[in-house]
Amino acid sequence: MHNTVKNLLNIENNINTHLNKLNIGNNPKIIAVSKTFKINKILPLIEHGHIDYGENKVQEAIEKWTEIKRINSKIRLHMIGKLQTNKVKFAVKIFDYIHSVDSEKLAKKIADEQNKINKKIKIFLQVNIGNENQKSGINKSNIGELASYCKEIGLDLIGLMCIPPSNIDPENYFDELNKLNKTLSLNELSMGMSSDFLTAVKHFSTYVRIGSSIFGQRS
Repeated sequence: MHNTVKNLLNIENNINTHLNKLNIGNNPKIIAVSKTFKINKILPLIEHGHIDYGENKVQEAIEKWTEIKRINSKIRLHMIGKLQTNKVKFAVKIFDYIHSVDSEKLAKKIADEQNKINKKIKIFLQVNIGNENQKSGINKSNIGELASYCKEIGLDLIGLMCIPPSNIDPENYFDELNKLNKTLSLNELSMGMSSDFLTAVKHFSTYVRIGSSIFGQRS
């Protein structure tokens, strides 16, 4: 068994054990964050049957995944990085989920481009949960307005996403995002990475974005 598959199975087991101890009925999906890794590193996971993968650059995703997605229609590709409006027309063709919508301008561009090709992308709003100047994401006070706008223009808004401040216990941030998600009556939550995914699933994250714990450290 390839190391990446062993790592994935270990993470799945850790999540299940953790949630069982807490008596929480959550069944989160693992996005294998494959950005920067060559396809030969990813193929063992695909052959194992894993379907959710994360990339943060449109051009890299097109080069790596176009042929694989043509062969395997079950693959679900997640855009987890900042998306520039001039790349949207390419992004909607290759991605199935976009986790980083943070403005009406970006939302409108996605809506326009997906309508041209009759494709429905699943959307998360990225929230700047720690109010950090250096991070992307919408301010917490503006979430309701952007969520309403997304629904008005026909986007399939399914949940909120965040990246909490580093080197700080993420518990309160994950708890806050879960509560915000509930106020909007959204069903999905994208939060948790290699360092904090067990805390995220405790607060009902439905998609965790895990790279290094599956693939190893990036060079």
